[in-house]
Amino acid sequence: MEKRIKKALEKIRPVMQADGGDLEFVSWDEKTATVQVRMVGMCAGCPMAQITLKQGIEVEIKKAIPEVKEVVSI
Repeated sequence: MEKRIKKALEKIRPVMQADGGDLEFVSWDEKTATVQVRMVGMCAGCPMAQITLKQGIEVEIKKAIPEVKEVVSI
């Protein structure tokens, strides 16, 4: 599962990098079906980070991996 998640994140990262940020995989919790990521660079302190996380990153990961229920950022 981790490999599939990382592959999906690799498709998202270039968009974030273009804005001066990036995204790191932290963990996968099989029990809650939750992916934990860390937003870094300009994304870490951006006021739009939660919107990016829920309406961008989470949507794309769920599309690629339907088993994922939620994506959270630490």
